[in-house]
Parts: sequence; C-alpha cells; structure tokens
Amino acid sequence: MRKHARSKAPLSAWLQDAKDAQWQTTQDIRDRYNSADFLSGNRVVFNIGGNNFRLVVLVRYQNGIVLVDRIGTHAEYDKWKLD
Repeated sequence: MRKHARSKAPLSAWLQDAKDAQWQTTQDIRDRYNSADFLSGNRVVFNIGGNNFRLVVLVRYQNGIVLVDRIGTHAEYDKWKLD
C-alpha cells in the first residue's frame, strides 16, 4: 500500500465490510456492491476508491471464505488476463 497510499482507507473499509458480510450467493454481493463484476470460478471484481483501484477476490460461498487474488490500479487491471 505504500505505492498507492490512497487505496488504504477504501481497502480497509471494504475489508471490514467483507468481514461483517455473510455472502451466500452472488446476489448478496450485488445487493451491496452493484458495480461488482462476476468472473468464472467464483471470482469477483470490486471497484475500490472511486473506481481508481480493482480488487479481485475468490469467494467460497459454502464456508464464508473470501480470498484476495489481486489488488491493483484501474490501469493495471486493464492489463490482467482474468478470464
């Protein structure tokens, strides 16, 4: 986060929200984050910090686990090959 200090507060807010959430389905995520994009393999892309950053996570709905796959700027995200 040193390189992108602006991401600290919005990522921390998302992390707390994810800890408090009980996502059972993709709709549960969409209800809270209507701009989230859903990829294959239960991966979800979140827009963070006013659309400046992207957070890609793997959600294991059956046991309530969320694993961070990647975090980057919008420009970095555009270069990732995710699907």
